[in-house]
Amino acid sequence: MRAIVHDRYGSADVLHLAEIERPSVGDDDVLLRVKAASLHIGDWHLMAGLPLMVRPAVGWRAPKTRVRGLDVAGLVEAVGANVSRFRPGDEVFGVCDGSLAECAVARADTLEAKPAALSFEQAAAVPTSAVTALQAVAPVRAAGPGERVLIIGASGAVGGYAVQLAKTFGAQVTGVASAAKLDYVLSLGADAAVDYERGDITRSGERYDLVLDTAGNRSVSSLRKLLARRGTLVIVGGEGGGRVTGGFERSLRALLLSPFVPQTLTGLVSTMRQDDLHTLAGLLESGAIRPVIDRVYPLAESAAAMRRLTDGSIRGKVVITP
Repeated sequence: MRAIVHDRYGSADVLHLAEIERPSVGDDDVLLRVKAASLHIGDWHLMAGLPLMVRPAVGWRAPKTRVRGLDVAGLVEAVGANVSRFRPGDEVFGVCDGSLAECAVARADTLEAKPAALSFEQAAAVPTSAVTALQAVAPVRAAGPGERVLIIGASGAVGGYAVQLAKTFGAQVTGVASAAKLDYVLSLGADAAVDYERGDITRSGERYDLVLDTAGNRSVSSLRKLLARRGTLVIVGGEGGGRVTGGFERSLRALLLSPFVPQTLTGLVSTMRQDDLHTLAGLLESGAIRPVIDRVYPLAESAAAMRRLTDGSIRGKVVITP
């Protein structure tokens, strides 16, 4: 079968199309005919091998897993002996190892039935980014309507879903993005959109119950200035920082400081949970949230898609079809 592989770390130039063997199916696995996949920033980190702190898990000198891609939507072709939730022909979405291929294997507990209202391309644009956003806005969901939320990086993949989810849970949402993307943030449902280049948002005098930062370029101390006395800071992912720890250093600082201040300061590395996929499927089916696709690329142009992911112009998700 055809797949996008890389045998060394580097830029998108290391990605290339190759013929490889079809993956085998374990007892707890599902074999998928991939109909669509999408990229997120984690794919870039695994391709680049950065920050260096991730390499003990993914391969120090070269990637342990050659085929890139996590987010997937497709048709079930076969199931393992222990799998009862799915059967051949089912339409599903979720995550797997190596979705940039014609076929891929996923654990059954990382998949959910595809909402009928969504195309395969739309469903592939959901899993990692939307699950991360759902876990990031959990304090808003728990608190109920009326929370004031600031989302830094609101035009990004996680930020865009976070805007929609926070609004769905009854929050008053302000999104921070570049001037060129303020209209996009408002189209997602934000009550207000702020250009990050026009003044220091930490000096606005506004205070929020939840500050969600996906951008990676503000210190924990500056972000605390935006929080209400009992507010919550959630730092998502590992963007920013140096080659060794990346942005995870900010998350560590937040966790170490949190016990000594009235606010809750946390870093989030999301975990794929079937319950979260099920929740998202219901919200997508009802139209409460929607995937936004920036562009669809054929499998052979995955390197170009990866470049687009990081060029700063993207709105929504980049999708790839075999």
